[in-house]
Amino acid sequence: MLLYCTHSDRQGRTMTALSVNVNKIAVLRNSRGGTLPDPVVAARVAIEAGCHGITVHPRPDQRHIRVDDVARIGAVLGHVEYNLEGNPFAPARGTYPGFLELVRAVRPAQATLVPDSDAQITSDHGFDLDRDAARLAPLVRELKALDCRVSLFVDAEGAAIERVAELGADRIEIYTGPYAEAFACGDHGRALDACVRTAERARACGLGVNAGHDLDQHNLPALKRAIPFLAEVSIGHALIGDALYDGLAPTVRNYLAILATP
Repeated sequence: MLLYCTHSDRQGRTMTALSVNVNKIAVLRNSRGGTLPDPVVAARVAIEAGCHGITVHPRPDQRHIRVDDVARIGAVLGHVEYNLEGNPFAPARGTYPGFLELVRAVRPAQATLVPDSDAQITSDHGFDLDRDAARLAPLVRELKALDCRVSLFVDAEGAAIERVAELGADRIEIYTGPYAEAFACGDHGRALDACVRTAERARACGLGVNAGHDLDQHNLPALKRAIPFLAEVSIGHALIGDALYDGLAPTVRNYLAILATP
């Protein structure tokens, strides 16, 4: 299995993959009830616009992506990758079967493990591997047995990257929230350097490098230039926000153009 960039542009150059997170479409639907807007339709539009993957992060309370959405979206993906995010420690409850059961049901290309609790509005920190490694090890093995690429959500310079490799995971996903916040304040050099150092440590361990959280059309170019071997970014909140003004398909193409720029 290739761990780094696996997508090419028309000139045959490898490029960073864009996985579009459609959670926010489900948020809008659920705020009104009913079936519209449909995250399945949003996924189709993003795929037709050229994205490389679709990401969903179903939480146990199903406040946005619901269990039935996971299967419905998986059925329309065609050639693009499915990235299923979630807390592997969250137990089954109600109609939520647990993260591993969802993975067994839909067999995504990638399972991104995130240590978020029910109380969190959004993911805001990576794993504490000193605390969580022993619990993660059997879960990573089980996911790998399902032929899933496994990525662990980590803080920039906050995790023992070498332990990620020891667990058998394939990639890390760098939590880029602090970088995005620093960028918005006009002083992102230190935060960007932390992301770069984390990415380089991961690559030295044979891990692929993903990134996600609060990335947008303003801060993404600098991150991409600084980490040219970035395998994938998953973007939802900002991308869907941009799409409200510019349309979903043109917005996806704008992000793809940024990622294709050397």
